[in-house]
Parts: sequence; structure tokens; C-alpha cells
Amino acid sequence: MPLHSAVALICATVSLFVIAGAEDPYRFFNWNVTYGDIFPLGVRQTGILINGQFPGPDIHSVTNDNLIINVFNSLNEPFLLSWNGVQNRRNSYEDGVYGTTCPIPPGKNFTYILQVKDQIGSFYYFPSLGFHKAAGGFGGIRILSRPRIPVPFPDPAGDYTVLIGDWYKANHTDLRAQLDSGRKLPFPDGILINGRGPGGASFNVEQGKTYRLRISNVGLQSSLNFRIQNHKLKLVEVEGTHTLQTTYSSIDLHLGQSMSVLFTADQSAQDYYIVVSSRFTNPVLTSTATLRYSNSAGPVSGPPPGGPTIQVDWSLNQARSIRTNLTASGPRPNPQGSYHYGLINTTRTIRLANSAGQVNGKQRYAVNSVSFVPADTPLKLADFFKIDGVYRIGSISDNPTGGGIYLDTSVMNSDYRSFIEIVFQNYEDIVQSWHLDGYSFFVVGMDGGQWTAASRNGYNLRDAVSRCTTQVYPKSWTAIYVALDNVGMWNLRSEYWARQYLGQQFYLRVFTTSTSLRDEYPIPKNALLCGRASGRRTRPL
Repeated sequence: MPLHSAVALICATVSLFVIAGAEDPYRFFNWNVTYGDIFPLGVRQTGILINGQFPGPDIHSVTNDNLIINVFNSLNEPFLLSWNGVQNRRNSYEDGVYGTTCPIPPGKNFTYILQVKDQIGSFYYFPSLGFHKAAGGFGGIRILSRPRIPVPFPDPAGDYTVLIGDWYKANHTDLRAQLDSGRKLPFPDGILINGRGPGGASFNVEQGKTYRLRISNVGLQSSLNFRIQNHKLKLVEVEGTHTLQTTYSSIDLHLGQSMSVLFTADQSAQDYYIVVSSRFTNPVLTSTATLRYSNSAGPVSGPPPGGPTIQVDWSLNQARSIRTNLTASGPRPNPQGSYHYGLINTTRTIRLANSAGQVNGKQRYAVNSVSFVPADTPLKLADFFKIDGVYRIGSISDNPTGGGIYLDTSVMNSDYRSFIEIVFQNYEDIVQSWHLDGYSFFVVGMDGGQWTAASRNGYNLRDAVSRCTTQVYPKSWTAIYVALDNVGMWNLRSEYWARQYLGQQFYLRVFTTSTSLRDEYPIPKNALLCGRASGRRTRPL
């Protein structure tokens, strides 16, 4: 047998042994990404479909599962998917944003290799490039607890994904052209519920049974309120954390946020409105779906129930009431409260202020005065191949500068295993929503006005919710604690998608000099290479 054949046989055998003998299961997905006609608001527009579906298919998984997702790009432009809330531990190469991953060229494919390590909960995936998110390509992700790990509520009779978000009738290419020309986007045209406009979606239930809804705000610029006519919502999980089981009549979801609620079909047998409406907007956008009892005696009746509109205090108080269930298990059997974050001293405070303005006559958005522009090479690949000149460490300050907006490829360096405080300061009169890839963080405080060191006196250092996306109210601040235990290049961004597209983001480089696999995985062998990394080798066989 020739040597190269023997080596190939050995490698194949080892690969099969690793997969067959692995403790954690593998789940395989083959996705074809195409354009297709969609009519969510009654007019034809070009949507992005996955295997012909809009929204895309759900990913069902269990803690520690390995997800092998082969994505074939049948669009006429580069494409990437990112995984909102999946931490990709030790493996930011798979994060699917341009700072970490080369785009999939038209007509080509790329296989993501993800592991939902030590995670549970409700999340979603979305297309991260070129304002594709305004055309679809998103879908739900659910990570179930392992069979032996207790869950703090009985198994529901049904478990539904509910993707809500504001929507434009214009194609994503037209919206992108407006942004590229330096203009702001107009007010959205409507709200979608699972890809359908008003009255289009329905959920079937049986009287007397309890159901779980995994709700995600996958929209572009609007905070949303969710409610069900005559039914109460019991919050049980927020972005991978089991919460105190507080009951609400309606609940706010800000951009990029996900949560799970339980409700019981305990009303008389008929159809009921599910209502989603925009918050802090004028006019108020509203959309409905139908909750349909199996023994329904009639259609929905009366007007859809109203909800909060512009009241900030109502939303702030609700946000403060969302707390961690300290006695419930998370991904592991030990209680969520066994990690005493409030007893750990922070080693660094980072204050981040968002701003809007003009650069060279065009609309831009910034963090600490820096408006992010993508480099010609993914930042993580520049790190791995030691390519100089792609970005500068320290190109964004730890504190607001108060100066004018300028363009740069902003990267903030940080030390692996440090425990830091980040304060988001919002001087503008709209709600901000911030997401950090690769992490969950503790939302220890939020309030109106200017943050000062004295604001720490009001922090929740016992049962703050741990999540990956947090809102900052107008003229207000939000403070988080983060344990930087995940090496990599991680995107910290606005979830207001036009602001993200026009610069309100940067990368947090969590760095160690260690080359141990315990700290970070090597670059994937199948990694796509582009920009100044083109033509290089990922790693030897």
C-alpha cells in the first residue's frame, strides 16, 4: 500500500474513532442558502431562504452537542451565518462574523463545527454580512438540558419558537444602498411573527395544558412588547439562565434578546390574539398571531389587547425584576447560584458611550468616538498568521473621549481570566441594545442619568441575570460584570442593525500567550482564507 494511502486510511480511521467514541453526540445539518420570493407584508420582495424556508429551520440540540452545519451559498454575494448566544468556547474562528471568519464565496460551501459546551437555553442564528438580516436567513436555536440535569419546571405540552421583529417592504439591497450612501433608514413598515405579517401565524394548544414559547427579537431597530390576550406569561429562562419564575401580563424584548415563557391554556375554548407591538416609537407598530384552542368555539373577538408604548419606567422596572434562580441547575447539576460573582474584585472598568454623527458627509455611528470599519482580512486570521497592519491593539479607548467621530478598525485588548466591569453609557434619546459574542455577563445595574463610581452602591451582587444581550435606556446607563474566560476575538456590537452596519461595534481581543489546547483550539483545518491570509496553510496534517 502506498504511503499516502496508508496515511489517509489511518487519518480516516482515527476520525471515525473520535466521532464514534466521543462522549458528546454529533448532529449534522446540510443547508442551502438561496434567494426566493416572499410576501410577509403583502408585497413581493426578495428573501433569503434556508432549504427553501423563511425563517430558516430550527436547530434542536442538547448541552455539549457537536453541531456540524454545512452551509452552501447559492446567493450571488458572499455570506456568513453567526450564532447569537452560542459561545463557541475556545473557538472564535467559528463565530461567523467578519472579524473572525472569511465569508463563504458565491457557489461555495463551508462547514461550521460548533459545540454548545456547557450551555442551555434559547438563542438564534442570523446572517451577519451585507445587511442580509433584513432579508431573512435567521432561525431559532434551542439547547435542551441533558436528561439527568433537573429543570425547574415540568415538561411543557409543547415548545414553540417565536421569532419577532420589525420589517421593511424594501429589499435588503435597497436598504443597504441607502446606508452606503450615507442616509438613515426610514421607519419600518411592520412587524413579523415567524416570518408572517398581521394575522398570518398561529399556534395550536389544548385546553388546560401548559406551553413554552422561546421568543427572540430578530428585528432591525425596534424594541418589542409581547402579550397574549387573557393569558399570563411566566418567565422561566433568559439567554441560557433559568430565572425566578415571575408572572407578567406582557414582556419587553429589546433587539437581539431571547427568553422563554410558560403559559397555560386556561381560558374558555376559543381563539385569542397574540400581540407584538413596538416600544418607544411614534407611531406604534402592531402585529398579531392567533392562539387557537383545539376545541375552539369561535374566532378571536374584540380588539387586540393594548400594551405599554412609550413608558420607560415600566420597562426599566420589569428589567430589574428579571433575576437568576439561584437554586435551579444550569447546564450542570450544581445550582446557578454557586458562582458568587459579587464576591470577585473587578480588575478593570471599561466605559463605552455610543454616538451618532457625520463623517465625510455621511451618517456614521461610533463607540467612544471610533466608528468601526472592517479590515481587508479577518482580525482573528491576522492574529493567527501574525499579519501586521490589519489592525492596531488599543485603537479604541477604555473611556469616552468626547471627541468627534473618526473611522478605524477598533480592537480592544484584554487579559484572559480577568474579571472586568463594563459600563454602557447612553447619552442619546433612543434605547440601545448591546451584544457580546462568546460570553454571558451579569447585568448588575441600570439606571437613568450619568454613571459614577457611586452607582456601584446600587448594584445587584447576588442574583443578577446572566445573559449575552442587554438594553440601555435613553439618557441612561447599564453596567455588567464579565469573567473573560474564553480566549478569542469577540464582537461587541449594537443590535440596532443600521448602527452596527455603520460602525457601532468593535472587537474585544481576549488574549493569552499560552498555546495550550486547554485555552484555545487551533485554526480549523477547513477554515476559509481571504484577504492577506489568502494562499496560506491553516495547519499541517
